[in-house]
Amino acid sequence: MPEITVSMAAGRTDEQKLGMMRDITQALVKNLGVDADAVVIQINEAPLHHKMKGGKSFVERAAAAKK
Repeated sequence: MPEITVSMAAGRTDEQKLGMMRDITQALVKNLGVDADAVVIQINEAPLHHKMKGGKSFVERAAAAKK
């Protein structure tokens, strides 16, 4: 049973997350030859102020991108 964990910053809609999980499931079905019922996917989301890249929090990066 393949189990996939996706870590990402919070902020996507439930519809976006469901679409991503469906696509990942189909990729595993296609490439690993497993049944969709065997695939487990879990999303771990972190608040934007709990993630940093390049020395700036994701909140700071989002604010800079809006300027």
